[in-house]
Amino acid sequence: MLDRRNVLQLSVLLFGSVLLVSAFVEELDDSFLESRDPDDIWLIEFYTPWCSFCRHLDPVWHQIGSELRSFGSPVRVGKSDATVSTALAKEFRVRNYPAILMFKNQVKYNYAGSRTKDGIMAFSDRVSGPLVRSLSSVQLFQHTMNRHDVMFVYVGAKSELKGNYTTAAEELIVHTFFFSATRDVLPKAVTLPSLPAVMVFKDGTYFFYNEERDGDLKSWINRERFPNFLEIDGYTLYAMGESGKLVLLALVEETHLCDESLRYKNMVEKVATEHKEMHGRNFYFGFMQGSNYISGLIMGDVIVPSFIVVNLSNDGYFLPQRHVETEHHLLDFLEGVLNGSVESLGGNGFSQRIRRAVYETKLTLVPLFRDAPGLGCFLLGFPLSIGTIFCYLCIKNRPTQTDDEDKSPQRRKKPRDKKTD
Repeated sequence: MLDRRNVLQLSVLLFGSVLLVSAFVEELDDSFLESRDPDDIWLIEFYTPWCSFCRHLDPVWHQIGSELRSFGSPVRVGKSDATVSTALAKEFRVRNYPAILMFKNQVKYNYAGSRTKDGIMAFSDRVSGPLVRSLSSVQLFQHTMNRHDVMFVYVGAKSELKGNYTTAAEELIVHTFFFSATRDVLPKAVTLPSLPAVMVFKDGTYFFYNEERDGDLKSWINRERFPNFLEIDGYTLYAMGESGKLVLLALVEETHLCDESLRYKNMVEKVATEHKEMHGRNFYFGFMQGSNYISGLIMGDVIVPSFIVVNLSNDGYFLPQRHVETEHHLLDFLEGVLNGSVESLGGNGFSQRIRRAVYETKLTLVPLFRDAPGLGCFLLGFPLSIGTIFCYLCIKNRPTQTDDEDKSPQRRKKPRDKKTD
C-alpha cells in the first residue's frame, strides 16, 4: 500500500513538473501577429508533426523556455505547428523544419546554428540585447574576454567607422557579439595605432581592421568570426561558406580517437597556428568528428582519419594526391589547392546536380526497401502503375489515321461526259 502511494505521489510530481515546464512555451497560431505586443521579443520554433528533428528538439525547447523564464529574460518562447498555422509560417517565410527565429522590433532574425540548448541560448542572448554592448570597466572587459573565443570591439568616439560597425552588427548579430570600449579599459598590452579602430581578440592575440588591406568591414568581420582552429560540425561548415574561404578538415572518429586521428588533428592545429600569416587569409582550419556530412558532400565513402579541403562556395572539394605523413606534406597539399595543381572535385555543375539527385534518391530508397520492402514496393510501384495506365489510355484513345479518313467527308467525283460516236 505504501509503495503504491509513493508511486502515485511520484507520478503526480512528474506530471506537475511537465505541466510547469510546458507553461513556459506558448503555442502560437495565425492570430499571433495581430495579438502580440509590439514591444515583446519572441523566440519561435516552427515545427511539423512528421519532422523527426522537431520531435528531438521539443524537450530542449521546453528547457530553453524554462531557463529563460528563471533568468528573468524578456524573451518569450513560443512554437507553432506550420501545418496548422499556415498563414503564420508563410508570413515568416518558413521553408525548413525545425525553423528557429527571433522576432524583435518587427525584424526577423533567423537562427542557422546547431540545434543545441547552448547554441540557441547564446543566439537568444545576442539578438535580444543591444546591437553593440558597451564595456565600461577593465573588470567587465576582462570578464567578457574570458567568456568569448572571438570578440569584436570598436574603440573611439562617434565616427563613420562606428556607423559601418553598427550596420554590420545589424546583420551579423545572429552569428557573433559586438562590443565597444574606450581606450582606458583595454588591456595594458594593447597598443592602438590610431583612433577610431575596430579590433578582434581571438586565439590569444588581437589585430586591427585595415580598410586598405581587408576591404569591406562587414566582410572582414564575417571572415574573422571563427577561431583559427576549432571543432566543426555541419552547421558551422555551412556558415563558413559565406566567407569565401576554403576549409581544411581533419576527419576523425566520433568517439575514442585513435593515435592516427590524434596525429592528423594535431597536424592541422599546428599548421593553423604556425602558418597563420601564410594561409589564414585563404583557409579555415579544424577537425570534424564522424564522416556522415562529408560523405553526403562527396557522395561516397570517406576514410577516417583523412584530410580534405572543402570549398562551400560551389560544393567542391580537394583530396591529397598522396598520403600525408608530415607537416611539410600537408603544406604542399594546401599550396597545390591554391595554385591549381590539385584537382578540384565535385562542384555544382549540371552533371553533378544530376548525380546528386540520383544519389539522394538512392539514399532514400535503399533503407526503405531494406527495412520495409513491402512498403517500398508499394510506394515505388503505385505511381509507376498509375503512369503506365495513364499512358496506355492515352495511346488507346488516340485517333488513328484510318479513323481520320473515315470521318472526313467523301469527295464526289464529277461525272465525265462520254463522247458518242
